[in-house]
Amino acid sequence: MNNEPSILIIEDDKNIQNFLSISLKTNGYRHETAATGLEGISLFLSNNPDLILLDLGLPDIDGLKVLEQIRSFSDVPVIVVSARGQEKEKVQALDMGADDYITKPFYINELLARIRVALRKHQPKVARNSVFTLDTLTIDFEKRKVFVEGKEVHLTPIEYKLLVLLVDNAGKVLTHSFINKQVWGYSNVEEPQSLRVFMANIRRKIEKDTTHPRYILTEVGVGYRFVDE
Repeated sequence: MNNEPSILIIEDDKNIQNFLSISLKTNGYRHETAATGLEGISLFLSNNPDLILLDLGLPDIDGLKVLEQIRSFSDVPVIVVSARGQEKEKVQALDMGADDYITKPFYINELLARIRVALRKHQPKVARNSVFTLDTLTIDFEKRKVFVEGKEVHLTPIEYKLLVLLVDNAGKVLTHSFINKQVWGYSNVEEPQSLRVFMANIRRKIEKDTTHPRYILTEVGVGYRFVDE
């Protein structure tokens, strides 16, 4: 029983707190709840949960401050669950280290899926396989080659670097600024148009239908996510 993942819910709305508690318990998760940011930080320090569900609109301190405090000493998965749906706030939370962001109201099955993804991403790292395969897409990391339906497709060095970054973070939303910092070394990007062009080129080369992409999904106004399945 103790092997069940433990989740800390930092949420002041009692109805949502109860809903999440019941849903997590019935799906095999241990959980604790905190109604304020300070209580949440205290519970995190004392109990070391495997994942945090964090509301931003807390009664004492802003949820982003809670995130900032936790990220100063821990990389525990944090999924923001908030009524704040503005792109700017999503980007800010993700850039500050949140693993994911889901807007209220939400479907519980979607939240549970995102919890599973976040927990998988934070499992102890193992050596990456030399070859990645998903459906018709294959990446040979040693040879730096990409194949679709068994046929090699040519990616430029930047396109290849972008694709590998997305694959290495499959299931996680990567913001425009994060991607730019990882690939080009800077993150202050006011106009992500050039990144869109690169992503469009990659999709054209690896996707069967670019209007309904299988691999690289757009999080509008925020960034991109590589599918986790």
